[in-house]
Amino acid sequence: MRPALFHWKRLEQVVTEVFVQAGARHEHARLVAESLVHADLRGIESHGLARLPIYIQRIEAGLIELNDEPVVWKQEGATALVDGKNQLGAVVGVAALEEAIKLSRQMGIGVVGVRHSNHFGSCSYYAERAIAEGRILLVLSNAPEAMAPTGGIRPFFGTNPIAVGIPAGEEPSFLLDMATSIAARGKIALAVKKGESIPADWAIDPNGKETTDPTQALLGSLLPIGGAKGYGLAMFIDILCGLLTGAATGPHVKSLYDNWQDPQNVGHLFLTVEIERFMPLPDFCANMDAYIREVKSVPTKEDVSEIFIPGEIESRKKQERMENGIPFDPNLTKELSQLCRTYGVDLEAAYHIP
Repeated sequence: MRPALFHWKRLEQVVTEVFVQAGARHEHARLVAESLVHADLRGIESHGLARLPIYIQRIEAGLIELNDEPVVWKQEGATALVDGKNQLGAVVGVAALEEAIKLSRQMGIGVVGVRHSNHFGSCSYYAERAIAEGRILLVLSNAPEAMAPTGGIRPFFGTNPIAVGIPAGEEPSFLLDMATSIAARGKIALAVKKGESIPADWAIDPNGKETTDPTQALLGSLLPIGGAKGYGLAMFIDILCGLLTGAATGPHVKSLYDNWQDPQNVGHLFLTVEIERFMPLPDFCANMDAYIREVKSVPTKEDVSEIFIPGEIESRKKQERMENGIPFDPNLTKELSQLCRTYGVDLEAAYHIP
């Protein structure tokens, strides 16, 4: 069966309406819908509409607080601490990013920690928003246990992602978005849904053996990127996002899928830099363009046609999918259709019509 194609803007509208019908305020619903569609546009299916059912299930279970707003609990100088109030993760993330941008405008740099948040989607969503504002952004998040420390066989750290966004001019902006595990947990969960195997170097089973079975991988442990280096990076992120902010850490971050008693209490950290404090933004972007062209001019191997900068492949995919539609696996389309019907929303209204 061929994948169904969806128009990105109409899909945002449909998903927004699902969240509204589930009890979210319209502006909050729009932000979460935008973040999910953003991921699918960039080809990060593990963080796209595949997450919609679990978000709604947690709302239905009363594990997400829809009637509160994230608040700046403490602010001093260039730093602030945001209490997410257990709101939808994207709502919390955007509030923290906006606070960081405000601080960087005033102080040259803004550092905002977040506690009491939830899964906030793809980090690249926030990096892209910061780039549009002409800012450099570093964003970190911890996550539920999924990855063992090097040498261990029991998960302790989350996949703890990191993203960096840096604006350019005519060239594509630098947008690095990566988990500290070899593969994001969402990719493995997606492989389970699709009945696919995974590469043997992604994870170990509960006995510490390499596995290509995604179900065994989820029962076991993901492996850190770069071995001990990825483990160290994951621990660093957990310290900044958890210990520093007062959010949960390691195995104390509650599972999005398996814990139905407690809020997640995810922690994030946003750091924005005001480029104008160093040089005029147009000059910086022109310098970035020249730098990127120099990187891309490096001679390639025989089997490589082009050098890409971080985020460039995803940016091209986004443009292509905005024009030609976002493809969804038939199983996901069926699941989303059933969910939409439950809330009186017509998923077919989002189909891409060439």
